[in-house]
Amino acid sequence: MAGSNGLRSALRAYVQAARLRTLPLAGATACMGGALGAQALGGAGQLDGRFWWTFGGAWATVWTLQILSNFANDLGDAENGADRGDGGAHGVRADRAVASGRISAADMKRAVVVTALVACGFGVFTVGAVTWGTPRVMFALGWIAAGLVSIAAAYRYTAGRSPYGYKGWGDVAVMVFFGWIGVTGTAVLTSGGQFAWTWLMPATFVGAMGMAVLNLNNMRDASRDAATGKRTLALRLGVRGARVYHAALFVAGWALLVPFLLVVSPVPWRGWYWIVLMALVHAAHLRGVLAAGPPEELDDELKKVALSTALVALAMLFSVIRA
Repeated sequence: MAGSNGLRSALRAYVQAARLRTLPLAGATACMGGALGAQALGGAGQLDGRFWWTFGGAWATVWTLQILSNFANDLGDAENGADRGDGGAHGVRADRAVASGRISAADMKRAVVVTALVACGFGVFTVGAVTWGTPRVMFALGWIAAGLVSIAAAYRYTAGRSPYGYKGWGDVAVMVFFGWIGVTGTAVLTSGGQFAWTWLMPATFVGAMGMAVLNLNNMRDASRDAATGKRTLALRLGVRGARVYHAALFVAGWALLVPFLLVVSPVPWRGWYWIVLMALVHAAHLRGVLAAGPPEELDDELKKVALSTALVALAMLFSVIRA
């Protein structure tokens, strides 16, 4: 019985370290890319098994990459100081698995390796679903290489020596990997190799929402990060600057998505009820963030942004795959 309780406790610790509430936003990357790929193929009547296997593989890949990033973040922040506390007002973070001692650093390193291998496997499967039976070797190798770079970036965010997240580059990485590469890459793969520069408009929307979630996280943790040497962009900007930056992300994201849907895209999009509703949710969110109040109270807003962004991407996907 004791062994069973220990196993359950360990599983709960790993699930908490995986931060499942971040997965909807990662799923938005795959859904947005799948919507663009499906549109490029001609919509519901043109989507064959290859599309669905590729889309499923892409979705599994981005989710696994998000979990990998979360595991590496839990490990890296414990090893590099952000979760260990400063011996003063900021103590050890009880909600982090490694810092609190619920998972050892060695065990988390093994979890990171296993998750990276799983992400690599899903990535290879996704590329294989596109290229199987075709002579497109260089196409396949190029996307496998991009996947390996994404795995390295997910790990190096806060783990390893000199992590770039401690220098304020995490926001850029989110835009590049979960926005531009994630969305357009999924679109290219699900469409069988097609590409349009205009896809960067909805890709930037998803990336901007991911940056907004990261900014909320960093605004909430700014005082702790300042005490432990983690120089995030939110910390560098200050409370007022981080709020203005947050608003700019939403303005830029929606300013690109709406023209894409109404003007740039060659096929009319449906699902506007959900898109408008989520835009209103984002407007209400911004009003709360810009209002006076301690950043530490913004934690609940992370889930709102992640879920609402995922619903926008799902609305776009369903508007294409439904006959």
